Amino acid sequence: MGPGSDGVGQSLQDEDLAILALESDTIVGHVCKVIVTSGPVTRDGVVDRLRRRLPLVPLLGCRLDSPDVGRRWVRDESFDLERHVTRTSGPLDRRGLLEAVAVIFEQHLDRTRPLWHITTVDLDDGGTALVWRIHHAMADGTAANRLADLLLWDGRGPEGVRSGDAPAVMTPELAAAHRADDTRRRLHLASFLRREFGRQPGPSPFDGTVGRRREMALASVPLADLHRAAHEEGATVNDALLAVVAGALRQWLELQHGRVEDLRARVPVSMHHEGDNASNRDSCFFVDLPLHEEDPLERLRLVRRQTVVRKEARDAQELDQLHRELAAVPQLRGLVERIESSPRRFAVCISNVPGPRQPVTLLEQPVVRLFGFAEVGEQHALRVTANSNADQLSFGFCVDPGLVPGVETMAAAAEAEVAALIAAAGDARAAPEPPTPR
Repeated sequence: MGPGSDGVGQSLQDEDLAILALESDTIVGHVCKVIVTSGPVTRDGVVDRLRRRLPLVPLLGCRLDSPDVGRRWVRDESFDLERHVTRTSGPLDRRGLLEAVAVIFEQHLDRTRPLWHITTVDLDDGGTALVWRIHHAMADGTAANRLADLLLWDGRGPEGVRSGDAPAVMTPELAAAHRADDTRRRLHLASFLRREFGRQPGPSPFDGTVGRRREMALASVPLADLHRAAHEEGATVNDALLAVVAGALRQWLELQHGRVEDLRARVPVSMHHEGDNASNRDSCFFVDLPLHEEDPLERLRLVRRQTVVRKEARDAQELDQLHRELAAVPQLRGLVERIESSPRRFAVCISNVPGPRQPVTLLEQPVVRLFGFAEVGEQHALRVTANSNADQLSFGFCVDPGLVPGVETMAAAAEAEVAALIAAAGDARAAPEPPTPR
């Protein structure tokens, strides 16, 4: 379910139920968006905006029918918006904001109420941060950005509901295309399973029993420059993101462990399409991060070679369809999911969630930074999430600090790796062409 869907009385999808089941005393089930404005935004102003716009998204007024094993969304007859938007003490500097976000993030959302909450934080530079937690069963990263577009940004509101937000209609042409793709998919399923159910090359440095504490770090880099550097190598921003994180992990491993080993990354892929109503439509593919490679351009090329294969083989779509077919055989689906979540399957999850392409404002204040954090997992004590906002790309690092110390060095290394990649691409562009053999 997403914007444009009523949600009341609707059953949770399999993906939503799986996310609810993952939550525990030490693992929370929400994602977190942090919206930073250059000027002051009051808590009362946010409440007033939401009061006028929440009718666009009735789901946010719904709770689970049961806090333990909820399977349907029901209207919360005692819904009180004032309890879902609160203010914390400030003003805080950047470091204080990240510490506050970690404390807020660690807190479970109340399952007897709608599963979202916004905390406003005053900043020492005169700006404001909105820390928005929304349960992953209610919205994944892509759906959460749609909600922000509808509920928060200036110039949206009721006029922001587009005809494309209605559920898609299956035409005969689309049905034929799906049948053709199903035939192709079955022919390629064996090679897909061989690639994607391989083992992590060695023990993961992030494998351990996860506790309740979290620590956050943030890196911000110029998106246009990174895009240009990637494009000159025939790569995408997502390829560059993976190469940059590989470089940052390389630096962190050298500092913390004195050794460098390649690590396998799980890369979520949004399966949302224009007009769908799903709260969660994620699949994934896997990439071996070439930490052994010191040169940033060569590291990007190594990543690109892998992602080309996965995209041409449509591995994310394969996995998505495989899980849907396994829904008819719960025991087999559970086995595959346990294999997928093993630390021997992958070491770190790296997400990239596109945000607004153009600058946006909130209550007439420019949004100068938009970043997010996703929860770590059992035996996966590091999670990296990238969010774009106009011409800026932000990396959010979330860790269990008892297992992954020094996360701020990862963030600093990511910024350094982006600068190195951009510089290397510039040097390659400026280098003279080799002479043509006679």
